[in-house]
Amino acid sequence: MSHLLRLIGRRLVALPIMILGVTLLVFLVMSLSPADPARLALGESASEEALEAYRERNGLNDPLWTQYLSFLAGMLRGDLGTTSGNAPVTEVVAAAFPITLQLTFIGLAIAIVISLVLGVVAALYRDRFLDQAIRVLSIAALATPSFWLAILLIQWLGTVPGGWGTFPALILQWVPFREDPATYVNNITLPAIALAVPVAGSLTRVVRTSMVEELDKDYVRTAIGSGIPRREVVARNVLRNALITPLTVLGLRVGYLMGGAVIIEIIFNIRAMGQLILDGVTRNDVYLVQGVTLVVAIAFIVVNIVVDLLYVMVNPRIRNI
Repeated sequence: MSHLLRLIGRRLVALPIMILGVTLLVFLVMSLSPADPARLALGESASEEALEAYRERNGLNDPLWTQYLSFLAGMLRGDLGTTSGNAPVTEVVAAAFPITLQLTFIGLAIAIVISLVLGVVAALYRDRFLDQAIRVLSIAALATPSFWLAILLIQWLGTVPGGWGTFPALILQWVPFREDPATYVNNITLPAIALAVPVAGSLTRVVRTSMVEELDKDYVRTAIGSGIPRREVVARNVLRNALITPLTVLGLRVGYLMGGAVIIEIIFNIRAMGQLILDGVTRNDVYLVQGVTLVVAIAFIVVNIVVDLLYVMVNPRIRNI
């Protein structure tokens, strides 16, 4: 237990340091933007006197390090500035981010289920026809861009001329699950599948390779030779040990899914982080882009730390590291 507590402590100490580094990187990159926050806030018709007064009032004439400290102080208070439409960035992001998270983790859940089933089956039937078919399928899924798959799904299963299904091609209004579960599932199915398939292809290959390596170890042959049913050995020992490598990859795939969700949201017209970034870039809205980028980056860091802690749950040997 002491090793586990030390591991958790190290991760918790590293968390604020990494977040501080992300805030610094995001701030420096956005400070290089040619867009003038004062002009965006007051409009093109604002006088130079009004613009200068706005810059002075909001600290835009201060040195960069002073602006960064003010940015950090505002972030700790939950203030990420205002958009070009004078809406608080924190409120705008708070309304959009849960939708992106839902899409990301539902896509991740679908990918995990598919990859575990196909990866384990491929390993158990190694070098047979079923294994070869799954390997070809996983390579095809891995090579399929999520945005292209999203377009195909809309054409095949969406409510478009010639489509075969009833899933919405464009989501005109996001409906939370608690308000209408059926509509929610109908809306999120195609975006989640488009996100999940490439990740499932990648994870399937990782699961299969990890399972094959574990099945070739001496303890497996010894356990089966001593009379323990092969199914029990695979379920209780092989699968547990083989999950270490897929978990390592999983942390990185969450970042891929979040980035892919941004594109998928734009394709399906989901008003979430993807639309916010598109709006921010289109309008040169520095504070909006900065806020969205910062929140997504911090979420990625937190998820990877959680994945690190999951290693311990799967394999107690890592507690001694």
